Amino acid sequence: MKTVGSIFSGLKVVMHKLQSLNSSIVNRQSSILKLAVIAVILLLGCTQVWAIEARREVRPNGLVLLHAEKNNLPIVKVTLLIKASPSDEPPEKAGLANLVAELLPEGTKTRTSEQISEEIEFIGGDLGASVDRDYTAITLSVLKKDIEEGFKLLSDILLNPVFPEDEIRREKDLIKGSLKQSEEDPEFVAEREFRKAVYGPHPYGRLIEGSPDTIDAISREDLLWFYRAFYRPNNAILSIVGDISYKEVAGLLRGYLSGWQAGGIPRVDIPPIPELKEKVVVTVDRSLTQANILLGHLGIKRSNPDYYAVSVMNYILGGGGFASRLMNRIRDDMGLAYDVYSTFDTDKDRGVFEVGVQTKNEAAKTVIDVVIEEIKRIQKEPVSDEELRDAKAYLTGSFPRRLDTMGKIASFLTLTEFYQLGIDYDKLYPGYIKLVTKEDVQRVAAKYLDPEKYVLVVVADLKKAGFQQ
Repeated sequence: MKTVGSIFSGLKVVMHKLQSLNSSIVNRQSSILKLAVIAVILLLGCTQVWAIEARREVRPNGLVLLHAEKNNLPIVKVTLLIKASPSDEPPEKAGLANLVAELLPEGTKTRTSEQISEEIEFIGGDLGASVDRDYTAITLSVLKKDIEEGFKLLSDILLNPVFPEDEIRREKDLIKGSLKQSEEDPEFVAEREFRKAVYGPHPYGRLIEGSPDTIDAISREDLLWFYRAFYRPNNAILSIVGDISYKEVAGLLRGYLSGWQAGGIPRVDIPPIPELKEKVVVTVDRSLTQANILLGHLGIKRSNPDYYAVSVMNYILGGGGFASRLMNRIRDDMGLAYDVYSTFDTDKDRGVFEVGVQTKNEAAKTVIDVVIEEIKRIQKEPVSDEELRDAKAYLTGSFPRRLDTMGKIASFLTLTEFYQLGIDYDKLYPGYIKLVTKEDVQRVAAKYLDPEKYVLVVVADLKKAGFQQ
């Protein structure tokens, strides 16, 4: 799950379906389609059914509990965020945080991996764990009638994992096999090289899964140490959303998590993120008909007060699909790419600003020049009233789609707590966006975009792309 600033998945699907149309049709209808989408979004945003009424409390063991009762469907969604991430693992054992999470459902003191899988499938539920750059998330989805059984399973994999040696070997092989397969994907290779060049030795610069060598270096003792050190209630946020009362939630916590004890959390020294001093070009030669290009640099933290102005600016530059300047120039006007985007990924520490595009090898340098031109233009020229209005309408009107399922609400609550945005953030966000002015857009473009010092990654047939003599 990425940040609460990510473009929601529903409209991303719509945009990709639109992009599958013949480009000439898209060009003639893009203005009509854009207005239609914004109109639908605004209609959705007129109702307040998405507003969250949540309760927050800190339990005696330090666990932060967030609860929202929603009775429209007999479903309960649970998200447990643990502040355990790749930033907490030794670099020579990269992938440790991920391996711990992957192995949680693979055997406990009372259940084998097969038994856990069979029991959650029997009740038609879903139970799993995943790792982001800043945290680990354990999620549960069950019908209301099965919440007791589902929560019992969640508490078991949380409190009683045993990390069996045979499962460790199997999971390591699966991860290494997946990494090897990913090497055939030029987008994966480009993203890996981009983050490595931007972040250097910082944990954000390495793969969450680690590398084959670092994965092999992880022992069962390492897994137990990481689990015991960071999987503590005073290092966690629990959100429970759905057809369940606070009284029922309190009963579940007493029955299944009362033995989860607080403990000291180790302090981990993280190397600073280096600042770019000059343009860095990374090239990877592959026999490809399309050049995969990433261009960007360090971005902002999620806690940065300019986050909202940056969101509007990025929408206009390249985050707004057919409404963005990069799409209009590179796809619509020049016909040099099927898709082009820009994004600001925001994390606990500084995220990245990234422009991504695929184009034919021979057009690579032309496209790169246009990207730089558009970055300079949004820094030097005020955006139009129409661009500002459309960006703000989209960002505020689409916001309810981030909260249109119980699972999204559960995730949203944990992240707003994690980033310390406040329990009423769902009500405040639209106002933050509406306050952004044209002057704000130009100011943050000048402050957070750098058309001189950036990382450029090109995965292509380098000779045809003009990067090799």
